[in-house]
Amino acid sequence: MRKLSLLFTKDGLQWQISKSKKVLEEKIFLKDEETPANLVTAKLDEVLASEKFSEISVISAINHFSVVEEGFEQHDLGYDLIAYNADVQRDSEELMLSVNKKFGVQFYYSFPKDYYQKIKQLEVPTNFNFSGEKFLNALNVKNRKEIHVNLYHQQAEFFAIENKKLVLYNNLDATSEVDFLYFIMFTLSKIDFGITETYFYIYGETTENETFISEMQKFVPNLKIVFDNLHKKNFVLA
Repeated sequence: MRKLSLLFTKDGLQWQISKSKKVLEEKIFLKDEETPANLVTAKLDEVLASEKFSEISVISAINHFSVVEEGFEQHDLGYDLIAYNADVQRDSEELMLSVNKKFGVQFYYSFPKDYYQKIKQLEVPTNFNFSGEKFLNALNVKNRKEIHVNLYHQQAEFFAIENKKLVLYNNLDATSEVDFLYFIMFTLSKIDFGITETYFYIYGETTENETFISEMQKFVPNLKIVFDNLHKKNFVLA
């Protein structure tokens, strides 16, 4: 039997169907002015009904989240913490938790209850996770100042790490690549990360975001593209 991997972003859904870790099928659907309002729901229904999967992996990159130290146990405050970053709707969003032991942090995030219930009712072994946790867990860091950026379609998430300790995480809309570049540079100044002393690592939809990368290269002396998403090859879904 085959595994289904789902990636939800702020404006779309991507899935991979695999067997023995080999990706057999991949599709991506993105909302815009011309697509139906229920595009993601309809495509989710379509793939869930297509066959009986042996397991399902769900990654949410929807930017309703909060980061706290590992061990924080006041879970009833999860929605309130997320509300500092996003307009969370308790009635329609499921509160979720992802723990990253590698860096000693945990992510509260909310996920649309409609999607959650559709997936859970299949009674298939399912793992839910937040994109930030999976991204963070994949990093190999050194004793220096580093910025790690994962690019999506009109969205990006990034970590600031100093001497192997997490300083900052953010996940934001990036409809303008220039605006996102400005936000990165503004953030560096606030956390005292000098341009010349900071190492930048880029992942994800690098081809789609060539303008952002080329503009960064004008300012940043230490920049490396680590992972470029290709057909049947996705950094977060891998």
